[in-house]
Amino acid sequence: MTMTRRDFLSASAALASAPALSGRVLAAPLPREADIVVIGAGAAGIAAARRIAAANRKVIVVEAAGQIGGRCQTDAASFDVPFDRGARWMHNPETNPVIRLARAAGFEIVTAPAGQKIRIGRRYARPGETEEFLAALVRTNRAIDDASRRADIACAAALPKDLGDWAGTAEFLLGAGFSGKDLKDVSAVDKVRAQDRNGAIACRQGLGALIAKLGEQLPLALSTPAQRILWSNRDVVVETPSGKINARAAIVTVSSNVLTSGNIKFGPDIPKRTLDAAAKLSLGSYDRIALQLPGNPLGLSRDDVIIEQSNSTRTALLYGNIGGSSLCTIDVAGSFGRDLSAQGEQAMGAFAVEWLSKLYGSEIGAAVKKTTATRWNAQPFILGAMSAAAPGAQASRKILTEPIGCLYLAGEATHETLWGTVDGAWESGERAAEAALRRIGALKDAAPEAAAPAAKPRSHRGRSHTASPMN
Repeated sequence: MTMTRRDFLSASAALASAPALSGRVLAAPLPREADIVVIGAGAAGIAAARRIAAANRKVIVVEAAGQIGGRCQTDAASFDVPFDRGARWMHNPETNPVIRLARAAGFEIVTAPAGQKIRIGRRYARPGETEEFLAALVRTNRAIDDASRRADIACAAALPKDLGDWAGTAEFLLGAGFSGKDLKDVSAVDKVRAQDRNGAIACRQGLGALIAKLGEQLPLALSTPAQRILWSNRDVVVETPSGKINARAAIVTVSSNVLTSGNIKFGPDIPKRTLDAAAKLSLGSYDRIALQLPGNPLGLSRDDVIIEQSNSTRTALLYGNIGGSSLCTIDVAGSFGRDLSAQGEQAMGAFAVEWLSKLYGSEIGAAVKKTTATRWNAQPFILGAMSAAAPGAQASRKILTEPIGCLYLAGEATHETLWGTVDGAWESGERAAEAALRRIGALKDAAPEAAAPAAKPRSHRGRSHTASPMN
């Protein structure tokens, strides 16, 4: 039985390489002055820089990596079709500005697969088994929802005790597959407050390619890490290996893990309150193993999504025959995914073959012709996948929206309801840009600098989430 998208959580996330050298890349020397400096050329940084440029203010984007996109990277070289090594989906097409911009840029918009299938051993789940699983998801979501109304506990503490054979699968989909962390490490309030990720949309050319396209007219300094940021209530100096940039404000869009790593020095130090908040929003682990399987040995339909009935979270999610090609991707996440990624690409490829062989037969190994894998935890300028609040720490997201002198933080971790999404990262970048523009007097309205109030949490009774955040 095929499950509809409304019925279950279709996980997708992670990130990593493949050159996307778009943008008006600056030749040396680096500009010495700007109205606003943006640190990081991911979705939040590109959104912020576009908003500043639209206000006719001088902006410069400095990016530590050699390509733009951050956790949105499209690999167009490894296989016969492009695939996103990181964020794959956008959501809420009625209100999402990134989808509107994609259409305007001529990108082909495609909807997520209409249904997903469950594998039980070497067969697909029967209708009654699928209904049983859906009921388990509904009860689990309801239990987490109810618990969040009383206290911000770990999601795992709210799990029903009678999930039976579906416990491992439910924990994977609602925990690691949703946030990159196991449910014991995820705030129940943070999970419940996450807005619905409805109407999942992808770009046939790749989401990473889209972010690169949207940044192509911006002044970018690639391979230019911000080493030290000197800030006050009046101005900011950003020190890089290519020189210093003096500005009236700065927008910092690095991940929560990079912010707390100490790789960027601040003078004076960022307030402890801010660093503590970022530490409580550390990044989960979510990686993607891509395999070329010519001849469709798995017997899949175009863009099939497969999960398995598992007795543990040592499992994965399969996205097969992408765009009608021979490319399949296997997503691993949470503590298991983190441990596997730490062992390297060879171990990740071996697991993918082992997992597929368990579900489809031992001959699958011989059918695999080429593999590649992301390892986002090892990417020095990223250090993980998407942010996930620790139990009791949901309020930390709002703390990250507070101005620090003339510094403003942006990125998916700063969004209270769209955390973990490209949508949320983009919105946070625009929000930070407007706050910085007000500070320097470039906006005449009297709107407050404080973050816009988060949407009221929606009840998840009677259904499951529709997609994972890092989409």
